[in-house]
Amino acid sequence: MDPLKQAVQAYASRNANCDGVAMTPVPGLMMKCVTSPGRNLHAVSRPMICLVLQGAKRMLVGREEQVFSAGQSLILGADLPTVSCVLRANSREPYLAIAIELEMSILRQLAAQLSHERPQAQPRARTLFTEDSEVAALDCASRLTRLIDRPEAIPLLRPGIVQELHYWLLSGQHGAALQSIADPTSYASRLGAALAILRAEYRSRIPVERLAAAAGMSLTAFHRHFKHMTSVTPGQYQKRLRLIEARRLMLEEGYSASSSAFDVGYESVSQFTREYRRLFQEPPKRDALRMRSKSREPNEQVEANRHARLA
Repeated sequence: MDPLKQAVQAYASRNANCDGVAMTPVPGLMMKCVTSPGRNLHAVSRPMICLVLQGAKRMLVGREEQVFSAGQSLILGADLPTVSCVLRANSREPYLAIAIELEMSILRQLAAQLSHERPQAQPRARTLFTEDSEVAALDCASRLTRLIDRPEAIPLLRPGIVQELHYWLLSGQHGAALQSIADPTSYASRLGAALAILRAEYRSRIPVERLAAAAGMSLTAFHRHFKHMTSVTPGQYQKRLRLIEARRLMLEEGYSASSSAFDVGYESVSQFTREYRRLFQEPPKRDALRMRSKSREPNEQVEANRHARLA
């Protein structure tokens, strides 16, 4: 695993945002490098597998909490609000992880082919799992990482590697649960249509009747199953999407608090400020200043170390 850890640390240290997350040119592939334990990070995470290479992290999804550390993986099976926090990291041994987005279309296709081979009762509906990282999954992650330096190979090789990764997940410890999630008739799959609308149109007012129709449920059933799976109401889910995007606009695009508020669909800056502070524990301007200052610290330390080596 050492070469993979080195590759993640090298790439993320150059490209990570203020939260330590580095996007890559390989679609769906992200890396994380954090040099110290931090505060809670709120997100609306897509279905993914996160492989921890070093350090430890806690993730809360609804009422379910998981702590996973080096050598373990976390699998998230739906678009869900998450609260995560790095628990173990330092400058010598930072928290290192790779996240790869899962594609429901691939899961459904493979699950349909595998289901006749492993008939069994449907497991209790779950969307958050931890397991020891399989060698096969780590190998897929390593091969995807190598594509970063070979951009011309990404469209040719990535699809096969991603499909192989989904196969290993479906063949693994939580394969039956993932098959259930991928089942088009499952509540998770049906709610996925409503979640897709909320993600695409989070700036707009969306009638809950439209969301229920997309999920093929009555209003009562939709509210009940939505809250059970996500732990929030549709309105709260949309609010979370707006606030997280507003924070990204301030930190990464340089927007002011008022500009970001209006851009994500708020009509009142005071309401935006209240709700932002409730979620992130600080008013937007102070939070943005603190995170920008924090994001400069690793770069300044790297530069200081470089000069020390040259001295």
